[in-house]
Amino acid sequence: MSSLADAIVQSDLDIAPLLLPAQVLRNDAQAIKAAHELAQVARLQAAKRDQQRKLPWSEIEQFTRSGLGSIAIPREYGGPQVSFVTLAEVFAIISAADPALGQIPQNQFGILNLVLGSATESQKKQLFKSVLDGWRIGNAGPERGTKNTLELKARITADGDGFVLNGQKFYSTGALFAHWVAVKALNDDGKQVLAFVRRGTPGLRIVDDWSGFGQRTTASGTLLLNNVQVDAELVVENWKINDSPNTQGAVSQLIQAAIDAGIARGAIDDAIEFVKTRARPWIDAKVERASDDLYVIADIGKLKIELHAAEALLRKAGQVLDQVSAAPLTAESAARASIAVAEAKVLTTEISLLASEKLFELAGSRATLAEFNLDRHWRNARVHTLHDPVRWKYHAVGTYHLNGTLPARHSWI
Repeated sequence: MSSLADAIVQSDLDIAPLLLPAQVLRNDAQAIKAAHELAQVARLQAAKRDQQRKLPWSEIEQFTRSGLGSIAIPREYGGPQVSFVTLAEVFAIISAADPALGQIPQNQFGILNLVLGSATESQKKQLFKSVLDGWRIGNAGPERGTKNTLELKARITADGDGFVLNGQKFYSTGALFAHWVAVKALNDDGKQVLAFVRRGTPGLRIVDDWSGFGQRTTASGTLLLNNVQVDAELVVENWKINDSPNTQGAVSQLIQAAIDAGIARGAIDDAIEFVKTRARPWIDAKVERASDDLYVIADIGKLKIELHAAEALLRKAGQVLDQVSAAPLTAESAARASIAVAEAKVLTTEISLLASEKLFELAGSRATLAEFNLDRHWRNARVHTLHDPVRWKYHAVGTYHLNGTLPARHSWI
């Protein structure tokens, strides 16, 4: 694309998410099964989609039609409300096949949890029902050119019985594929709200200009808002969620960690397959197959151990979230969930980067050829793990255990 204007035109003409009926999964086992079925399909062309930057439209439609998009909706609103352990495993399974496909709906689940914690009862009923019916939610929160990730320039102003939105967003993962776009903006009182904009609303433009070297098919690009009309009933006062203990950050970070665990799984699986079928043994090993090289065997064992350790902490984090969510939330229980997830996020970050880099050392020079596109694992790991600095996870865990300091209340812990 030669310019932002060209990108806008292309987006308006070419992108039209379908709205197809979605089934409703009823339990955790069905969710895991649906995730494996989707992963089996997604894995077939994942490398090619990455090379050609071909967006996974049919795979996203399968995700939605299968009912996976609504697995976190509470039972009282018609959803299956799977455990957080299952939610993390679903994202890890999908991301092992194609982490871009895992990241696209990632924000939908964080937003649904935000709706649960801060929306009115009528808003919950409307938004949860729409997702059960097959609507997808895209993200329009982050902005470029601000002091930090919490600062917003987008504004929502009162206009008669409704509101008007203006601003520009970036890192708008999921928006291009969405039926609802959830926009964070400051209201007339300077408080943050979350406005749900229907796809096709005049003044809303979604631009496919994401150029990151990893997670290339997430379409996490620009979103433009020019006097976009919003119904008052579709504006959620999400600023209220921080008035009391919550697990918003823990839930969001759990899914982030699961995606990284999936990237590590995929990289290790491809490393093993390449060593077994294509790699040559080093001459000093004096073996017939690369898979009989003692050093290669030891390194594969180390990668598997570190992956299993990360997965174990991911499961533990899901279990802690399940436990604290089953009782009235306190500052201490919310902190316990955030710290458990932070510990998992440290290890999933590290193993995704290590496994995707170690792959080439073990598989050899041939593994670097473009025809295999194995570098996508490292590119995806490096880009996705930049969402929030893992060094601050170490700090949060350390000061919690050492000084009893509770973590901050935001989406990154």
